[in-house]
Amino acid sequence: MAVTDLPQVMAIAERVHVGYFEAEEVFAERLARFPHGCRMAVARDGGACGYAIMHPWHLGQPPALNRLLGDARTVVDCLHLHDIALLPATRGAGLGRGAVDFMRTVMREEKLPHAALVAVHGSMGYWRNFGFEPWQNEARQLREYLRSYGEGAVYMSMAAPASNV
Repeated sequence: MAVTDLPQVMAIAERVHVGYFEAEEVFAERLARFPHGCRMAVARDGGACGYAIMHPWHLGQPPALNRLLGDARTVVDCLHLHDIALLPATRGAGLGRGAVDFMRTVMREEKLPHAALVAVHGSMGYWRNFGFEPWQNEARQLREYLRSYGEGAVYMSMAAPASNV
């Protein structure tokens, strides 16, 4: 992903994540913070058909929706999948699995023992298929983090294989 891809990211997000608006500045900050974790999916005709954005972060503390991360220079212990969006025509083509495989590679490269995400749109079952499980900590602070994602949002995590870290 490059800065010039952000208008396409915004257009895809608008179609895929109805009700979950995030400003372009949020995507730009994630890209600037961890460009290696930001990928575009491109169709055979060369047009953008999806994206994935992930970055190192803190397990159990999902960033609020549509908020900048700021200057967080503390120790991180997970790879947070901030967003994945695939246009409907691409679904079933294995791009989601490819994003998770890439996520596992980045976890290994960065020596991060966990991956995490917030499941929305009733997608918990989808993420369970890849090894993510609902976070078991019901701390009030976690509920506060999730409030911005709306009703039904579920924080999920996955441990890296022992050979990863």
